[in-house]
Amino acid sequence: MKKVWKSSAFLLVAATMFLTSACGSSSPASTSGSASPAATKAAEAAKPADKKIVLGFAQVGAESGWRTANTKSIQDSAKEAGIDLKFSDAQQKQENQIKAIRSYIAQKVDAIAFSPVVESGWDTVLKEAKDAGIPVVLTDRAVDSKDTSLYKTFLGSDFVEEGRNAGKWLVEKVKDQKGPINIVELQGTTGSAPAIDRKKGFEEVIKSNPNLKIVKSQTGDFTRAKGKEVMEAFIKSAKAENTKMDVLYAHNDDMALGAIQALEEAGIKPGKDILVISLDGTKDAFTAMKDGKINVIVECNPLMGPQVMQIVKDVVAGKEVPKRILTKEGVFPQETAEKELPNRQY
Repeated sequence: MKKVWKSSAFLLVAATMFLTSACGSSSPASTSGSASPAATKAAEAAKPADKKIVLGFAQVGAESGWRTANTKSIQDSAKEAGIDLKFSDAQQKQENQIKAIRSYIAQKVDAIAFSPVVESGWDTVLKEAKDAGIPVVLTDRAVDSKDTSLYKTFLGSDFVEEGRNAGKWLVEKVKDQKGPINIVELQGTTGSAPAIDRKKGFEEVIKSNPNLKIVKSQTGDFTRAKGKEVMEAFIKSAKAENTKMDVLYAHNDDMALGAIQALEEAGIKPGKDILVISLDGTKDAFTAMKDGKINVIVECNPLMGPQVMQIVKDVVAGKEVPKRILTKEGVFPQETAEKELPNRQY
């Protein structure tokens, strides 16, 4: 009787082991029937590489031709790179950008890129992105945060150097002139990196010539309409004070073009009666320069989309990237306008 019980117990244990083994082979991790646990693990690890990168991009707005070209470059390049782009237009309001960035964090995107409306006030939201493990790339404009770990890199122009280049051209242009040379300045959006830096670089250089003096300086908010409005006020003030405006230094093309319209309506010939210096390098500005209305353009290249997408791919992959990446740009005096105009892509 004991022998029979022992035999039965042995058969029961064997059957249980067989059933357990059979259940294991039918689990989701082994549905192919031939994949080993190691192979299955490797296949799962490979999945993220095939996953489409999701990028949240918070744009400043559409305040200028330069910005429109920058947006198009970002959108076209994302499509070409196979990146899923979530795009927002902040309409030049910081609160809208912060709201968009928080939305991207909530959506758990793979990376965030943005062009800050102004330099300050970003630490809190950037820390939220860092805590969520989402890398941030700054494009076109910088932030003034002391904690540089809040972003991976900053891709854009050297705005101070752009201001210096504008100043160098002017100093050389008027080196033989005697007496005071009055400059009126159209600044970009107050508090923005390009407005701060382009002013700084320009002033740094022109102080070498004591005849050069900025007599009026006001923001035109980087728009054509505001540039025209402020220039009209400058003209009215100059007439009332019986002073001459010798140079216009505009922080971007759209403000310069608006100012040109105001000058012409007042019977002043831009490019002749008053030297016009502009920054960016849009097709409209080169057309105006070809027509003799702008004397020099310092380029600021908006077509940074391909660089942005490569940087995003690298940071998502965990690669180290330089903290500061510059775009290539040039200085174009009036005599180059006709030759260069066909090369303008924006």
